[in-house]
Amino acid sequence: MPTRVSGIVASTRRPAARLVAAGAVCTLLLGAVSSAMAADAAMVRNDHGQLTVAPDSPLAARLSVTPVTLVSPSRTIPVPGEIRAEPSQSLSVMTPVAGAIVSLPVSAGDHVTRGQVLAELASGDMALATADAGKARAALDYARRALVRAQGVASAGGAATRDVESARNAWLQAQAEDDRATARLAALHAQPGEGGVIRLTAPIDGVVSAVNTGAGAFVTDPTAPLMTLTGTQQVWAVAAVPENLADAIHVGQRVDITVPALPDRTAHGTIAAIEPVLRADTRTLQARVVLANDDGMLKPGMFATVTILTPQPPRIMVPQSALLMNNDTVTVFVEVAPHAYRRRAIEIIYDDGDLCGVTSGLSAGDRVVTQGAVLLNDD
Repeated sequence: MPTRVSGIVASTRRPAARLVAAGAVCTLLLGAVSSAMAADAAMVRNDHGQLTVAPDSPLAARLSVTPVTLVSPSRTIPVPGEIRAEPSQSLSVMTPVAGAIVSLPVSAGDHVTRGQVLAELASGDMALATADAGKARAALDYARRALVRAQGVASAGGAATRDVESARNAWLQAQAEDDRATARLAALHAQPGEGGVIRLTAPIDGVVSAVNTGAGAFVTDPTAPLMTLTGTQQVWAVAAVPENLADAIHVGQRVDITVPALPDRTAHGTIAAIEPVLRADTRTLQARVVLANDDGMLKPGMFATVTILTPQPPRIMVPQSALLMNNDTVTVFVEVAPHAYRRRAIEIIYDDGDLCGVTSGLSAGDRVVTQGAVLLNDD
């Protein structure tokens, strides 16, 4: 009997030991959970929706806060265009008199500078004009010396006043004849040479785009162009603006011009003029942009894309990395105090690259969490 009692006593003590061990394990688990919760509570504290992050916590180091500002975005309107030569820089070279071409030192494609000789012609008319100018100059010099001599004799008492007046009149007539001959040479817009040779010079810097004659040819029609010069220092980018966008463009508007032939180059300019009449065949307005072309890389006739920049009213822009989607609501975290954040619902209207326009919910100067906001969202 005592043996059974002792066995019973022994068997009742083993389950008690196991319960004590299990209780110890539970106590350890509860302690770990409590420690984790305490750590989380130490990192972020939620006080009625205001999240306060401990300054020395790892979470604080992963948050980036940026103040929002008003930005004036630009609406871009790309339209087709073309590079054209400026009309004032595209000239036809013609001879003012008939004559035979004795020299033609340029050919199509040559670059020329202002004053460079383009052609030389032997002309009887030029010879006559040059001779007339020489005769008038000699007559003027003779009349001037005669007037001086008559005035000297009159001052010595050896000549009548009538002789002085006659010499003065001859000098005035010679002066008028010299002016006429000089003006005639100037009207020829050329440099006279020996033997009636006239030199045609380049009026601008540019490129010889066409040559319509050759050395030895005899020119009888002074209105026929001998060659064409195209200036390359400035060109036009002409944009074809569709009729439905006509009210969106105006003089002075900024544009960017790209040319497929020069993919690594973007030219910038402003609209200098807009044609007042719509093109009936294409239903477009022609907008002209003047571009500098010192290196001559922009060639007339090249296709171009003219991107018109239309400024929009200033609005608040935030990075898209700051946006959080909560069901159908877009929210951001706004810093309301150092290391304290509160969720705020906003409304957006469009995306502009990495930035997003905000129509309500934020004001200029608000500090928004732009990096790491999702970590607060999880809390």
